[in-house]
Amino acid sequence: MSQKLDTVNKLMKATTEYHLGLLKAKLAKYRAQLLEPSKSAGPKGEGFDVMKSGDARVALIGFPSVGKSTFLSLMTSTASEAASYEFTTLTCIPGVIEYKGANIQLLDLPGIIEGAAQGKGRGRQVIAVARTSDVVIMMLDATKGDVQRTLLEKELESVGIRLNRTKPNIYFKPKKGGGLSYNSTVPLTHCSEKLVQLILHEYKIFNAEVLFREDSTPDEFIDVIVGNRVYMPCLYVYNKVDQISIEEVDRLARRPHSVVISCGMKLNLDYLLETLWEYLALICIYTKKRGERPDFNDAIIMRRGASVEHVCHRIHRTLASQFKYALVWGTSTKYSPQRVGLTHIMEHEDVIQIVKK
Repeated sequence: MSQKLDTVNKLMKATTEYHLGLLKAKLAKYRAQLLEPSKSAGPKGEGFDVMKSGDARVALIGFPSVGKSTFLSLMTSTASEAASYEFTTLTCIPGVIEYKGANIQLLDLPGIIEGAAQGKGRGRQVIAVARTSDVVIMMLDATKGDVQRTLLEKELESVGIRLNRTKPNIYFKPKKGGGLSYNSTVPLTHCSEKLVQLILHEYKIFNAEVLFREDSTPDEFIDVIVGNRVYMPCLYVYNKVDQISIEEVDRLARRPHSVVISCGMKLNLDYLLETLWEYLALICIYTKKRGERPDFNDAIIMRRGASVEHVCHRIHRTLASQFKYALVWGTSTKYSPQRVGLTHIMEHEDVIQIVKK
């Protein structure tokens, strides 16, 4: 009797998960249709997007009156209007943080309100600019608890921005014929072949190759099908910590991807800059001419994982074709100087001397 009950329970659970997955696919499809801007041209307003400049771009988002404009004024030489009333900032205000030789573009975006994804309070433009950034700083009011964080995550999630998550390891390729080819390299607990097939049918896809390399959920599979999702690091910055208890400050500071600051008292801003540098994954590389000392005043700013070839392209587009070898001093080498080729991966504060043919 107990075996029969277990079997029934398992079947019910599998059926429920299967129907939930199907409903999620339908919801994602209808939500995408709802969020598409209307074709009719509305009245022309003030330009919103800002030209990308510097070595990296950081978007500053949050609810009105959490201290975004004060933060921008403290970190950059740009003065953004700050006041005690909401919606002081009505357009995108750019500033530049100069840190470790890098120019980091910081965008002070207008306050997001609930329903921003549907276009309330210029929400669509704010979120569109956030999608083009390298890192999102989510400015939160420490006195408001977790309400703001939950609402903002929900708004960004609904428009395809995935915070502090990596792209699902799923190979997906639509084909012209041959039906569905379904495989997995790991045991799957969330998706079955039938569920995958029905989700694809919901998107009018009947011929495709699907390979799961990790145990992904139906939501993650839908993200792969849609293909316009943005995966980006996010730093949760809790402002106004001088107005809460030390126990609450300790609790917030220990949360993952979180930093506590006070713009009013200028507390912990240096640690925030250090953390932001880590999240941007930038490295400084110094150049050296033969027989001369390295130039430590003018660093080349690259992304972590950049090779000698990337450095050559940054210096001059023809340098890689004339490259013979390079001498590198620093933590990326076994000994200094080490003779390396184009594929050598550089590390932070390495010194490079390029020898041409």
